[in-house]
Amino acid sequence: MTTVAYQGEPGSNSATAARALFPDGGQLPCTGFEPALDAVTLGTADVAVIPVDNSAAGRVADVHHLLPESGLFIVGEYFLAIRFDLMAVPGTSLDQVECVRSHVHALGQCRKILREGGWRTLVSDDTAGSAREVAELGDPRHAALAPPAAAQLYGLEVLRAGVEDDPDNTTRFVVLSREASSPPATGEPTVTSLFFLVRNIPSALYKALGGFASNGVNLTKIESYQMGAGLNPSRFYVEVEGHPDDPGVALALQELRFFSSEVRILGVYPAHSHRLGERIG
Repeated sequence: MTTVAYQGEPGSNSATAARALFPDGGQLPCTGFEPALDAVTLGTADVAVIPVDNSAAGRVADVHHLLPESGLFIVGEYFLAIRFDLMAVPGTSLDQVECVRSHVHALGQCRKILREGGWRTLVSDDTAGSAREVAELGDPRHAALAPPAAAQLYGLEVLRAGVEDDPDNTTRFVVLSREASSPPATGEPTVTSLFFLVRNIPSALYKALGGFASNGVNLTKIESYQMGAGLNPSRFYVEVEGHPDDPGVALALQELRFFSSEVRILGVYPAHSHRLGERIG
């Protein structure tokens, strides 16, 4: 049985994604992203399911700093539609609520109902954790914004369902493993994730990325972040449509390596069907 580590508590969106990807697997809830990655590195878990970005809140910054140092590989991806319910202890009415708890990202993704209610907010470590806290308090003045599964799990009553601002709110998760699992280049939709560090010379980034344009390779994501303080060159995280063995991608990577001091392929994995739906739409 596959053991799946994730950040959060049972009933969280990460737990839902882990269950969707590995319905027969065992789950290992972790207090943070780093412990979840460490669980895989140390062999306590077989894989980790970690969120990397959200359509409303953007990237999960902590994860992008942890991935290159983890030594793990991306072997899959999953897109989860995000739903939040406003929940409280049974018998609570909306006019009794004074404070709403949730993860900071969830509070940011449910601004409309928070403005309507005029409630003060408290940040919790996790969405499902906020539901547990409300259940433990047993106080009708406190409510939680949490995934629907958390209400049943912690015995809470849903006051308002589907209160997220954006009905298309989606979080992308990646599956991380100790071993790389590169599918063959069969022409099926594939994503290649990589990190690179450009040489500290003028126009290095422009030249490093030029090979993707000249070879007709689509970049679906490019993000930068600074390594340490001072004037150190930035590290870049890139996602590419295609397989490293595809002729165009191979030539683009060759040019990238020429203008970079470090290039590391983090994963080659099948594209999730959500990407294909976006393209068709």
